[in-house]
Amino acid sequence: MILADTHTHLYLEAFDKDRDEVMQRAMDAGVTRLFLPNVDSTSVGSMLALCERYPKNCYPMVGLHPTSVKENYKDELAKVESCLIEGKYYGIGECGLDYYWDKTYIIEQEFVFRHHVDLARAYNLPLIVHIRESFNEVIRLLKDINKPDLRGIFHCFSGSTEQARQAIDLGFSLGLGGVITFKNNRMQETLKHIDMKHLVLETDAPFLAPVPYRGKRNEPAYVPLIAQKVAEIKQVSIEEVASATTANVSRLFGFTI
Repeated sequence: MILADTHTHLYLEAFDKDRDEVMQRAMDAGVTRLFLPNVDSTSVGSMLALCERYPKNCYPMVGLHPTSVKENYKDELAKVESCLIEGKYYGIGECGLDYYWDKTYIIEQEFVFRHHVDLARAYNLPLIVHIRESFNEVIRLLKDINKPDLRGIFHCFSGSTEQARQAIDLGFSLGLGGVITFKNNRMQETLKHIDMKHLVLETDAPFLAPVPYRGKRNEPAYVPLIAQKVAEIKQVSIEEVASATTANVSRLFGFTI
């Protein structure tokens, strides 16, 4: 059984003391493909170092996280473009809009997101979209941009069936993480109405650990807990969830896993 974690920040400081052990636990759990979304220029070096250490398991992506959009956003975008010119990346992101932490740079966030869309199309890469408290605004922008060749993931999706279908209709997959295991999370009902071909699994490690580790540091080895919950809701085996979601990842990123 092969599983993929389509969204993990394993390069962050939270893993500095035991990163190799965390990687080993992931591989022991069958989570052998890890996709790493970037935060900003300060995290590129540590992300690439991890990918160089585990070239068959870790795949870098590059972008500017919406909470990192500040006065220097143009300089940061230039660095994203330089990365794409100089190296091999597998996705554009983490990008999107965040209306939860700070709304100071909302206009700039929208500009940056549109630029990321342009980069995703130019390099034929999936877009990894952050939608915290901003789902409707992201949908509005994507509809305004109106580019049917876009693909990607709505990261940490936990919306209604109607919202899920809006994202799917725009060509995006839904990233399911530890939140799906939380009691009374509405995604558990939404999931009953969504075909497996639109789903991928993620952890967002070190954040949002699934039950029974909720509130503790998350890690890629917990992907099977997310897969098991999906299997329970969809009334299928965990092997079927693994097979379907891994196939979706292969299709989305354009290479066989």
